[in-house]
Amino acid sequence: MDGALKELAKLDKLTSKSAALNKGKTPAINDSLDSLLQTLYGQKKRLEDGLASEEELQVLTKTVETRKKEVDERQKEVYNCLARYGKALDKRFPNSLPTYDPLFDSPAAEADLEHVIAMHFLRTGRFSTAETFIEEFGVNIPSDLQTQFMDLHRILLALQNQDIGPALEWAKGHRAFLQSRSSSLEFYLHRSQYIHLLLASDSADPQRAIEYANQHLRAFYPSHTLEFQRLMSCIIYLPLARLQASPYADLASPAVHFDLEPMFATEFSASLGMSKQAPLRVVGDIGGGGALAKIEKGRKIMREQKSEWSQTGELPIEIPLPAENRYHSIFACPVSKDQSTEQNPPMMMTCGHVISKDSLQKLSKANGRVKCPYCPVESTMSLAMPVYF
Repeated sequence: MDGALKELAKLDKLTSKSAALNKGKTPAINDSLDSLLQTLYGQKKRLEDGLASEEELQVLTKTVETRKKEVDERQKEVYNCLARYGKALDKRFPNSLPTYDPLFDSPAAEADLEHVIAMHFLRTGRFSTAETFIEEFGVNIPSDLQTQFMDLHRILLALQNQDIGPALEWAKGHRAFLQSRSSSLEFYLHRSQYIHLLLASDSADPQRAIEYANQHLRAFYPSHTLEFQRLMSCIIYLPLARLQASPYADLASPAVHFDLEPMFATEFSASLGMSKQAPLRVVGDIGGGGALAKIEKGRKIMREQKSEWSQTGELPIEIPLPAENRYHSIFACPVSKDQSTEQNPPMMMTCGHVISKDSLQKLSKANGRVKCPYCPVESTMSLAMPVYF
């Protein structure tokens, strides 16, 4: 009895001490409840055996109250977070979004939406959630496709741990596909391994790295000549300390390996006939980034002014989009103010100033000479070069 009483008192003392040390940071609700259940089960056993005393029950009561207080404190934090979240949403979306007729009111539309959600879970690596969702909603996704997404995230995890073996194995098996896309994935995987071997030696004898390059990188020399030459030339600056202060310092930076994951994910998705980004994530990024609110505000203003957008497929206002969601040129001609298109691309004159092709043609004279609208230099239309952003 004394031993059990001491354990309960010790538990209560540790709880109080932990709360004091954390200065208001209470344990997680799960931890508090698990600890309480463990204490209650132990005390229940002592009650059944007739060993519990009045002092133990009093300490148990105090322990229950302490755990209840911890849970209440955590719940207050949750409620405060929800309140702040609501205020953040109101601040982020000052204008209410438009209301439309129900978009998924037919069985076929609902099935398509469920399929998109299930695919999103698979593409983002939430396999347990995807499994539950597919089972409960009866979504039909081939098992081999699910397996391929599992392989994708297995390989991405290996790349995060600087293990290029699984990625290289996949690249070799899909070499014809990668070559049809003029992809450099396999070269950059081998380059990453070569750099790891080079820096691991940290000496003037990088024999292993040279042997690796001779075996795996030599075949890429015709298509990556300059990069191949840099990889070979940087050897003269070893060890690492000298390399970091040389013209080849970028090869010693960890950032040289960071592009492998998105590059591999892009090629893997392309092999499945899918975009490199999950569509549902793009929708969330664009909507959550304020684009929908800006578009709706622009539509409202134009309705009030009884005006229409001047160009088909183009927006007359700037829309905030993440860099990865910009799929076309964002150049606007400084002369005509029109956004560039494939038919009306940006053109750079010999003086370096850039205007649209339509503006260039309008400014050209009969002999083909063009006076730059921003400087005294004259050039010809034939010397103007298209610019790609």
